[in-house]
Amino acid sequence: MRLNDLHPAEGSKQPRRRVGRGSASGWGKTATRGTKGQKARKSGGVRPGFVGGQLPIQKLMPKWGFRTTLGMDTAEVRLSELEKVSGEVINLDTLKAANVVRKDKKRARIMLSGEIARAVKVSGVKVTAGARAAIEAAGGSVEAVVEAPRAKLKKKPVVEAAA
Repeated sequence: MRLNDLHPAEGSKQPRRRVGRGSASGWGKTATRGTKGQKARKSGGVRPGFVGGQLPIQKLMPKWGFRTTLGMDTAEVRLSELEKVSGEVINLDTLKAANVVRKDKKRARIMLSGEIARAVKVSGVKVTAGARAAIEAAGGSVEAVVEAPRAKLKKKPVVEAAA
C-alpha cells in the first residue's frame, strides 16, 4: 500500500453544498434561507444569547459568586520536588530556575507529598502545616511569607434619623 492508494471510507466524505449558484444547482434563488425575515437577509442573523427582543438571558441569570484568580497564579510544589533544587535556600526564583515551577506563576505553595532528606531554608513561599513539620524535622527552617495588605471596603456611616 502506498500513500496514493489511501482514500477515505465510502460515504464518509460528502461534497460541499454550493448554495446560491443558480436554479440549476438545486440550491438557487433563496439558497436554503427561506423567503423573508431577518435570517434570510445578506447580513441577517442574531447574536448568541439573543432571545427575540425580550430581556436577554444573561441579564435574567442570578448574579452571585466570585472566582478568584489566585489558584491560576499559584503553583503547587510537592515536598519530594524540593530535592531537584540545588542550594540550601529555596524561594520562588530558585524553584523556577530548577524547572519545578512554571515561569508564569506568581506564587507557590509547598504541599506535604513525599519526603525531604536534607535541611533547607524556605523563604518567600507558602508552606502547609504538614510540609512545615516535615521540613523542620529534617533540620530545615521556614520563614513566614509577608503578604501585601488588602484594601478594605469602607463602610458608609449609619445616620440615625432624628425622632
